Amino acid sequence: TLMAAQMTNAHRRFLQVLMSNGITEGSEARKLHQHCCETDKVYYAHDKLDDFISTINSHLQPLFMQIRKGISEDDGRAHYAVVNLAETEVTKMASDYTEIELELFRKTMDLIILSENGFASSTDILNLADQLKTKKMKKKEAEQVLKVFVEDKWLSEKNGEYTLHTRCIIEMEQYILSNYQDVARKCNICHSLAIQSQVCESCGIGMHLPCVRKYFRGQTEPRCPKCNEFWSCDTP
Repeated sequence: TLMAAQMTNAHRRFLQVLMSNGITEGSEARKLHQHCCETDKVYYAHDKLDDFISTINSHLQPLFMQIRKGISEDDGRAHYAVVNLAETEVTKMASDYTEIELELFRKTMDLIILSENGFASSTDILNLADQLKTKKMKKKEAEQVLKVFVEDKWLSEKNGEYTLHTRCIIEMEQYILSNYQDVARKCNICHSLAIQSQVCESCGIGMHLPCVRKYFRGQTEPRCPKCNEFWSCDTP
């Protein structure tokens, strides 16, 4: 077998920044790739970011870690996050949050994933606060915890509606797919987990909104990429 490419200081620096960021947007990752290579005086090619990351991943493999790429459900942009493969459950958050905070997160996740549009209203989440098994949580306290989940990039909030942050989707994809088998689906276009999606009424496949936008661009009559039936959702 071929020896994995050597991990240079440039690779290490790139990995450190990614880990401290939690999640890094694609254009930032490309700038960081260039900066690390130039600082370390190693060969830089603008179109070789994926190869650069593959080298890091080959060294992370024995540690059960991996840099993963995912897309923002909001605008379709690529993002990168370091994922711990040994802990695929919500328990990976256990070192940062109390048991009651984790229970609120799990229940919020339930609401988001089981919803039709991939969002849960703050009202619905706060109503859960006094039904927690660990112990009841005051609404003011729950609001504070939700704020922390948004700051830590596990949830995103828009006009009082919460959804899973891109970081959460990248890190917890396997957990969500195995724990919500009946409802969790991958996007038919980019094959990443789709929380906010449109679903074909005929065959049931789902597509992210940015993927829907791209796929149907320039088509006079939108048809499902799988069953070819008319796409009845309003295309964004």
